[in-house]
Parts: sequence; structure tokens; C-alpha cells
Amino acid sequence: MKHNSFLAKKLSLSEKQVSSTLALFSEGATIPFIARYRKEQTGSLDETQIAAIKDADENLQKLLKRKESILKSIEEQGKLDLELKARISDCWDLAELEDLYLPYKSKRKTRAEIARQKGLEPLAGTIMKQGHGDPENLAWSFVKGSVESADDALAGARDIMAEWMNERLSARAQLRRLFEREAQIQAKLVKSKEEEAQKFRDYFDFSDSLKRIPGHRLLAIRRGEKEGFLRVNIAPDEEGALDILDRIFRKANNAFADQVSLAAKDAYKRLIRPSLESEFAAASKQKADEIAIVVFAENLKQLLLNPPLGPKRILAIDPGFRTGCKVVCLDEQGSLLHNDTIYPHPPQKETSRAAAKIAQLAEAYKIEAIAIGNGTAGRETEEFISKRVRFKYPLEAYVVNEAGASIYSASKIAREEFPTYDVTVRGSVSIGRRLMDPLAELVKIDPKSIGVGQYQHDVDQSQLKASLDRIVEQVVNAVGVNLNTSSKHLLEYVSGLGPALAERIVAYREEHGPFKNRKELLKVPKLGPKAFEQAAGFLRIPQAANPLDNSGVHPERYSVVETMAADLKKPLSELIGQKEILDRIDLNPYCKDDLGLPTLKDIISELAKHGRDPRGKARTFQFDPRIRSINDLKEGMILPGLVSNITNFGAFVDVGAKQDGLVHVSELANRFVSDPNEIVRLQQQVQVKVISIDTSRKRIQFSMKQV
Repeated sequence: MKHNSFLAKKLSLSEKQVSSTLALFSEGATIPFIARYRKEQTGSLDETQIAAIKDADENLQKLLKRKESILKSIEEQGKLDLELKARISDCWDLAELEDLYLPYKSKRKTRAEIARQKGLEPLAGTIMKQGHGDPENLAWSFVKGSVESADDALAGARDIMAEWMNERLSARAQLRRLFEREAQIQAKLVKSKEEEAQKFRDYFDFSDSLKRIPGHRLLAIRRGEKEGFLRVNIAPDEEGALDILDRIFRKANNAFADQVSLAAKDAYKRLIRPSLESEFAAASKQKADEIAIVVFAENLKQLLLNPPLGPKRILAIDPGFRTGCKVVCLDEQGSLLHNDTIYPHPPQKETSRAAAKIAQLAEAYKIEAIAIGNGTAGRETEEFISKRVRFKYPLEAYVVNEAGASIYSASKIAREEFPTYDVTVRGSVSIGRRLMDPLAELVKIDPKSIGVGQYQHDVDQSQLKASLDRIVEQVVNAVGVNLNTSSKHLLEYVSGLGPALAERIVAYREEHGPFKNRKELLKVPKLGPKAFEQAAGFLRIPQAANPLDNSGVHPERYSVVETMAADLKKPLSELIGQKEILDRIDLNPYCKDDLGLPTLKDIISELAKHGRDPRGKARTFQFDPRIRSINDLKEGMILPGLVSNITNFGAFVDVGAKQDGLVHVSELANRFVSDPNEIVRLQQQVQVKVISIDTSRKRIQFSMKQV
């Protein structure tokens, strides 16, 4: 099929991989399900490749729709001959397709159209032939009606020629290639805006190659333009562009050819350059968006995969100065047991009273860990807990990234969960639950509000949302979801479910009690065999009679595992977690047409790690007690920090100075680093050296390689 072969070539995959993947999508399969349980059909494509097939197919469908629309429009005009139809049908590039359509597009009243109405098209045609003679003498024969002079006639003829040149496919193709090779992006400060535009001062008089400019710079320039501080243009050297047009259209060295050159200059400045500038501005912005979204998605993935502390009784604190610190106590399931407010900091400074209250709550509610939000007063609260509170038994305190907690606390989800409590209580609960299970809590927040990216408000919002939703889905299904304890907000990201089925599962659970096995899912109203197929492998039942119900082994493969156990003459339970026994199993006899070594190896891996959370365990962290603000930093200091954000140009690190600092990619390691993710992970505990401080611009530069 031409469609599939085009996609296969574009994505460097086999046609069979593409057609099999698209067939699975047409049957209602999801990306996580295909990647995990249909490796034999796809040739073991991963989630990124499967998503790329889905996106490329959707884009191709849009292109095909556009072709249909163009063919219909030209046919209605009575101008669709067989040659043009074939050219449009064989075109697979959107820019080229629009160039083909350009002469047939309905236009507003252009200068060329006005000139045609004055009867000047024959004059334009004669000039384009560039024969011998005097254009001005020829033009006099067209002076009549609204054409008042020979100059007027020649100007109109040039308008017509300029439109012809703009619509010439070869001219646009060559100029497009020139833009691709040599276009520069230039930014200049808008006069009188210097004072307001200080954050864009790096771009007040800026020029760089469009094809080489880093995406984050392009997005910064576009933001400056959007906010009215910068003027931006994109173009190659004009002389080179005009040379191309002259080579195409100028066929002689006479007065007629001079008129053609004048028309070419006008065509470029008035029609072709603005059109190509818009095209390349949009294309470069799209490319920068895609790069920024990839970075944002990777950061989100790492944040969602942060290690959980697990089901513990938590005392969570949302720190504050004037309004106090909001304290909540949560049970092992994250349910709210108690809330209170303490005032250990100025202006009230009720330190002793606050310390006694925390100690009392910890004992009363059998608290096992403390979660402290990392926002305003976070450092001071951490010090207050460690130095002033006397607990009757050892308690670990954890600093929790609270980005987006305020978004959650004001959301519809939070109001549904805690209708009788205000936003401060909800925010504290969110901080505590994040320590227990970051993934389960963060899925309730719009991903772009979590604060792990740059320019998230500048990129294409629908593209950003689709990418981030896909990452959440990917992580939720990779980790697995407890069917009996997970909220509907977490369940809705499970492959094949969605909001409606997630809600029905929770309602069924509340009415009938915990699920005893995966098959019981089929009793949930409107959860049919297809949804069961897609979801079952990603749902876990820790106390199920069949241990496979608490694994990533899909129910459709239980019989294979049972056969393995029978062949080994062991009960199934004795295979679970026994890596040495599992590694000795010869998998080849279990291969079938639809079951190959890739899936069998996954099954063995699942049995070996049975019940283990792939995210690891949460760890405590302490900032240097000397550091409270940027003013406490000195060059040469070596400090502990947490990686708070990762970009293409480096990583931002929080050292407790209320302002994150940048470790530029060149300062990450004593070798060339192309991707900061090779060296650091989000929330990783690192040591950094302070190498420069710009207090006025609130910029801190760190180094990791100098430590």
C-alpha cells in the first residue's frame, strides 16, 4: 500500500511494522498495550516508535484531506487537467502542494488583478518574451481609460509579471532551498521599550543562522516579539535571492529584460519573501516547539518516576511566614486525619508552641515520616523541624517539590475530594501524598503546571498537551496500578480505560469491595472484552489468590506460565521471584505463531521482579544550612543541591538559595555532553561549585565537573 510504504520510508521502519501497528490501532489498541504485549506483530517497536507511526499517520491523513480539497476546488474552476491532477496526487510535501495550488487560490483584489482589468496582460506577456524594442513605446498603445501614462501601463504590467513569478514552481522551490541554507533570523529592540524589555536584552541586536539557532533561543525571541519588545525577521541575503530570480526570468540584456528584473525585485520583496518568511517562521517555531516539548516530556517522565516512600502515616507541612504553616496528618492511604496551623516563624514566632504541637501530633497519629513543601519558608521550616522539635522516636523529614500544589488545591478534583476544607488544607494534603506516591498525586494536576520545563506557555498548546498526556499514560502503565486502592484519576490513564470506565471501577469497588482477581473486572458495567484486553496487564491485585494478578503478565498468557510450572513440576508460587530457576528455563518450546521470544522474555522478567516497584525508594536530603538566599552564595563554594529542571543547554539546581542556578552543559562533566540527561536526572542529589553570581539578574552559574 502506497500510504504505508511512504510512512515506512519516512520513519526508517519496515512496511510490515507500519501496517501491523496501524492495524492494531484500528482494532482499538493503545500505545502501551502494543509496545508491551504485541511485540511479535510490530517487530518489538518501542513506545516512541509506535507513537511516531500514529503521529505520522495522522499528519498524512491531513495531507490527503488537503489534497482532496485542492483537487475539488480546481475541478470546480474547470481547470483540472490530467497532468495537474497527477502532479497533485503524487505530491507528498505540504509546501510543494500549496505551491501547486497557488495559481488557483481565490485571491482578494490584487494589484495584478486590477492591472488585468485594465487590459494590461498582453503588455506583460510581450515584456516577458524580452524581444527587441522599446517597452515605453509599446506601453503607449495601452494608455486608455484608467491607464493614464506609459509609466502607469508598465507598472501594471510589472504587477502581473510579479504575480506570475510568485506562482512559478521552480522559482519558489529554488528560493525555498536558499532560505533553508542561508536564512538568518534577526531581532532588534523596539524603540522606547528598552527599560521594560531587560529580560530580552541578549536579543536587542541579534542575528544567527535560522538552521543553527538553538530552540530555546528561538522561543525566547518569539516571546519577546509577542510581548512587543522585539522586531523579528527571517530572510537570506537579498542579493542572492534576486540573482536566482534573474537567472530564471531574465533571458536577454535589453530594456524589456530590465522591466523583467524590476518585476522580479518587486515579486521577491512584496510576494515571495513575505510568504517564505511566514512559512519558515512557522516551520522553525514548530521545530523549536517539538524540541522543547521533548525536553519537557522527559522531565515530566522523570518527575513522575520519582521514588515513593510508600504507604506511611505522614505529617505534611505547607510552609509560610505571615499566614503560618498549614499542617495535616494523613493515614497510610492518604486520607486526612487532622489539620492545624502553626506559627514558628516571624512575625508571630511562636516557636516553642509550634514545636510542642508538632511533637504532640506525631505521637497522637503515629506519624512515620514528615513531608515539607519546598516553597516559601521551606528552608526555615526544615530547620525548625530538625533543630527545635523533640520527637519521642526517630522521624525522617523529606523536602517535597510542591510545584503545582496550589493548582491542585483550587481544582475541581480537590473540591470533590475535600469539599469542606479550604485550599491551604488541600495543598498540604497534596504535599504529603506526593511523598507517599508522587505518580498517584501528580496525575491530578495539569502536567504543564508541574514546573519542569521552559517556555511551556510559548509552545503549541495542543501539541504539548497531547505529548504530556502520552507521557503520563506511558509512566502509569510502566509502573502498574493497584486496582483496589488507586483513585479514578490514576485509573483513567490505564490503557483502554479512560475517565468513564475509571469511575465505574471505583463505584463497583465501593459497592462490592476489593477486586479478588483480574477477571472480576468484566463484571464492571460497560467494561467489555476489548477494554479488559487493553487494561488487565497493567492492573495489580497484591493480595490475589493467583500471584500473576499482581504482575505484568497478561491474563492471555497465564496458561503459558502454568505450563512452565507444570513442566518444572513445581507449584506456580515457587517460580515467583526465583531468578535462578527462571533463567534456566528454555523458552523455545513455548514459542507459537503469536508468541515469540520477546514476549516470553518479558514474562520471565516479570516473574523475577514480581511485586517490586520499579521506582525505588524515596531518600532524605538536606541543604547547606548556611544558604538561605542568593546573597549567602560566594564564588568557590561547594554545595549539595537537587536537580530541579533539565534543558538542552544544561541543568538547573536548587541549593536552597530561593533561586535555582544553571549548570551549563559544558560544566556537567569533563567530556563533551550532547544531552544533559546522560549525566543528571530530575530530583537527583548532586554537588555543585558556585562559579558566578549575578545578583541583579538573579542568575547563578554552577559547575559539577569542577567539584
